[in-house]
Amino acid sequence: MSYIAKPKVHHPSLRKNALGLTRRDYEGAITTLCAGCGHDSVTAAIVQAFWDLDIEPYKVAKLSGIGCSSKTPAYFLREAHGFNSVHGRMPAIATGAGAANRDLILIGISGDGDSLSIGLGQLCHAIRRNVNLLYVLENNGVYGLTKGQFSASADHGSTSKKGEINGMNAIDSALLAISLGATFVARSFSGDKAQLVPLLKAGLAHKGLAFIDVISPCVTFNDHEGSTKGYAYTREHQIELVQADYVPEHSEITTDYEPGSVKNVLLHDGSTLRLRKVAEEYDPTDRDRAYALIRERQRLGEVATGLLYISPDAPDMIEQSEAIAEPVYNQPFENLCPGSAELEKLQLRFR
Repeated sequence: MSYIAKPKVHHPSLRKNALGLTRRDYEGAITTLCAGCGHDSVTAAIVQAFWDLDIEPYKVAKLSGIGCSSKTPAYFLREAHGFNSVHGRMPAIATGAGAANRDLILIGISGDGDSLSIGLGQLCHAIRRNVNLLYVLENNGVYGLTKGQFSASADHGSTSKKGEINGMNAIDSALLAISLGATFVARSFSGDKAQLVPLLKAGLAHKGLAFIDVISPCVTFNDHEGSTKGYAYTREHQIELVQADYVPEHSEITTDYEPGSVKNVLLHDGSTLRLRKVAEEYDPTDRDRAYALIRERQRLGEVATGLLYISPDAPDMIEQSEAIAEPVYNQPFENLCPGSAELEKLQLRFR
């Protein structure tokens, strides 16, 4: 039997956040993805992050492109705004939404096919502009909707379910983001909720584009022996560079870590991202070192996870463009459309 809606009755003892909402209030439709899909675990982590941060769902805009990953926004924050764009074009829609209404909290969900193939240029320019957006890339290394062909993130030497060997080098999205100047780069695993939730919360608090690459296994086409994006491989080979714990400003900051083992990174909203160093002398604010360390781990066959890089003081797209203080959607019509006379003056500048 299939269901098209979740039951509306909630157990009266469900915990509520500061807004009086339960986690159920942050859910969406019942998933139509394969049982065990890593994307559903990402959905659960997103629900937890928004609930923990006491964010009102109507203040959020969910954006996506095409692919299994891009169905994910249907499964969380049913009261939020949503836009499912064409293949690979989610970053452009997010850029426009952010320019028109900077009060919106933007979360974009994409996949390795949507972002690293047809949408690669879109991703690059969103990073370059530092759009104020939480960009979640659900990375499974295959095209799930078209039956499991290698995607651009499939590692060299990995095998398909049919036994074919991938002879092409992979595009590493975290390295790409760091090299393009992204101001927040992290990587996690869909099966590691304890790590993923704090990273999502920190990404939501970050001013600018927060890019999180999430290894999210495809149980139908890419969870076999020879896959480097499956559950078994990722659990065995992931190396947590830093253990992140997101601490909101209004909460008391406490820690039971050993003295000298904690690094605090102040974010723009005054909140703190607390990091426990695992790799010796690892500094998540050193872009060059972050890039080199990811490459070192790759050569060892390991997947570096955690907060890989952060720049807490970079201007976002609105600041770079020196936009007016008021959001565009609040402007009167005469300001947005000054008339033909002003247009004529503008055109004279280009003659």
